[in-house]
Amino acid sequence: MNKIEEVLSKYNLKISDEEVRETVKNIIATKVHENDTPEVKKFLMGSVELTTLKTTDSDESVLAFTERVNQFEEAYPTLPHVATICVYPRFAKIVSETLEVDGVEIACVSGSFPSSQALIEVKTVETALALKDGATEIDMVLSVGAFLSGDYETVCDEIQQMKETCGEQKLKVILETGCLKTAENIKTASLLAMYSGADYIKTSTGKLEPAATPEAAYVMCQAIKEYYEKTGVQIGFKPAGGLNSVMDALIYYTIVKEVLGEKWLTNQWFRMGTSRLANLLLSEVIGKETKFF
Repeated sequence: MNKIEEVLSKYNLKISDEEVRETVKNIIATKVHENDTPEVKKFLMGSVELTTLKTTDSDESVLAFTERVNQFEEAYPTLPHVATICVYPRFAKIVSETLEVDGVEIACVSGSFPSSQALIEVKTVETALALKDGATEIDMVLSVGAFLSGDYETVCDEIQQMKETCGEQKLKVILETGCLKTAENIKTASLLAMYSGADYIKTSTGKLEPAATPEAAYVMCQAIKEYYEKTGVQIGFKPAGGLNSVMDALIYYTIVKEVLGEKWLTNQWFRMGTSRLANLLLSEVIGKETKFF
């Protein structure tokens, strides 16, 4: 066996998609209601990665976007601020120069997001430039085509090179789970990403359907748990794409809580990539509809 095969051989990859669906269905039916509380919703606000990844983004729109995060702390001093602002690399400098709130990370999608169809040299240069301009976290997309072709070596090599470029800064690897189709593929991709240096694994880009699903989240959290048990290395989890309601957020929170436990229930280890969800959570916390962001 080569090194990659040796790593994968330590894990059970023969997972039944039907069993995953039934397990997730049961978790949602029996556990989510316990977490439908103001305290959890406040926590979830602090786990949001406030995201703008539109074709129409501009210097002016990203500047205004960042200023809203600055203004939030003054408007709601008793509530947690968002965890991260997530933008394209060309806007890292604007966010870095404008952001005034301590503790908010600057994430950039990098490496030919969302397709990941670029030469690795291009991916690492784009990443290095984003970091130079102030990015503190990088979100990259796993090479899905290579993965589905069985070329795990390329998948791992690219993640390793991206992590080397990031150095001490956090690297999130987006699996694009909607393209992976099966629980076995999702777990395999999760393990390859973690083995290759990912600090977080993330469900989706939000640019393809289906995006995040509770079933994919469950499989990824199981992989994180098993990887932690075998290596002692704690990896973060980020659902993104298709988080359209407070109930969606509560479902992902519950899955993390049930599978990974309290140790992952901080905004260091659990993030949610979304733009619309911040206003929905804020509305529920303060008790009236608002569109602050």
